[in-house]
Amino acid sequence: MSLAAGPKFLLLDEPMAGMSVQESAAVVALLQRLKRQYTILLVEHDMDAVFALADRISVLVYGKILFTGTPDEIRNHPEVRAVYLGEEEAEA
Repeated sequence: MSLAAGPKFLLLDEPMAGMSVQESAAVVALLQRLKRQYTILLVEHDMDAVFALADRISVLVYGKILFTGTPDEIRNHPEVRAVYLGEEEAEA
């Protein structure tokens, strides 16, 4: 329905919520094709989908931006790993 009006920009708020792994993979594949034609702002908690789709990611914690970067920068940022990706930093 969103594409019927010929938008210039797509805002998608958790489109994979409640989907099976197979359904999620189908949406990711569709969005990968669409990102060549549209600017897409994706709000999503499925980090596998986010990493597969995003060129730039902003990680929010309690409504504030913790860090913005490429998928590789996000994966390797120590605070993001500790706070959002669920990996605690090793204590010295």
